[in-house]
Amino acid sequence: MTDAMHIVLDETAMAAAGQGNVLASRLIHRAHAESGWFLYAPACVLVEAGRARPGTAEHLAALPGITVLDLDLAAALALARQETWAAAHSQYAAQPTPDRPDGAIIATTAPKRWQGEPVRVLDLNA
Repeated sequence: MTDAMHIVLDETAMAAAGQGNVLASRLIHRAHAESGWFLYAPACVLVEAGRARPGTAEHLAALPGITVLDLDLAAALALARQETWAAAHSQYAAQPTPDRPDGAIIATTAPKRWQGEPVRVLDLNA
């Protein structure tokens, strides 16, 4: 287990950040200001967030503490496993990788959506 914090924003977390959610704002600040904090925005999630709240995708993608994750072949193949592209790309991004051996936590305002899925969740409603 590593000391680094790897967090993937789902589209509900992105919308919450755009609406001034304090916990989402703290995540963004930590990812920018503190070493060992990493915040990820999967490309498909940015699309959904931008559709739901215009301007959100552009704003989040421009922030220096957020890493945009491209839709590569492996992620594209995982899309069929979920109801939406955003959910699939979030779940895929949260899985362990060589850079993230423990995987990542999905930040969300809809934690029930992730029940039964093999991911860890951070509820931004708390």
